[in-house]
Amino acid sequence: MFRRRTSPETVDVPAADAADEPARAVGKGRPTPKRSEAEQARKQRVRPPLNRREAMRRDRERMRAERAKTRAAMNTGDERYFLKRDQGDVRRFLRDYVDSRRTVAEFFLPIILVILLTSLIGVAQVQLISTVIWLAAMILLVVDLTILGFRVKREVRKRFPDDDGKGHVLYAVTRATQLRRLRLPKPQVKPGTLV
Repeated sequence: MFRRRTSPETVDVPAADAADEPARAVGKGRPTPKRSEAEQARKQRVRPPLNRREAMRRDRERMRAERAKTRAAMNTGDERYFLKRDQGDVRRFLRDYVDSRRTVAEFFLPIILVILLTSLIGVAQVQLISTVIWLAAMILLVVDLTILGFRVKREVRKRFPDDDGKGHVLYAVTRATQLRRLRLPKPQVKPGTLV
């Protein structure tokens, strides 16, 4: 009356069949925290802030830790902790597409810096030349970004037909105008790589 019953669904697996099954991953994927760390974390979660200033300090520390985690993920390429604007297959494709090409927009800021420095020289001919170079750089920038926008639209439509296509051109143009070294998330492909 009070003993265990075996359910009809449980079937003993012979040893030969058990050996044929693939080995399952064992564990939870992260190390078990030390007891002192677990207790400290639990106390932090349970302990309410004493006053408004303490609550604000805790929020600042939590936000600082989240920003540090996001920044580290941006540098390493771990997409789980990217900002929402950088997540997804389409955004990864756009980053790789822009990073695989050299554009005028990428060198625009250094060119403008050189033009500013040369325009400070008191010689009228140098100032005239720097103004002409500035106008040429602006025209090249507009043409380059326009071509990039058309190409991005075409590639996104071709590769991701179900995507709504909103904001992708602006994302690609913004990334293209940044210096390659300062782009976040860090570029994962080298220039000249076909994407």
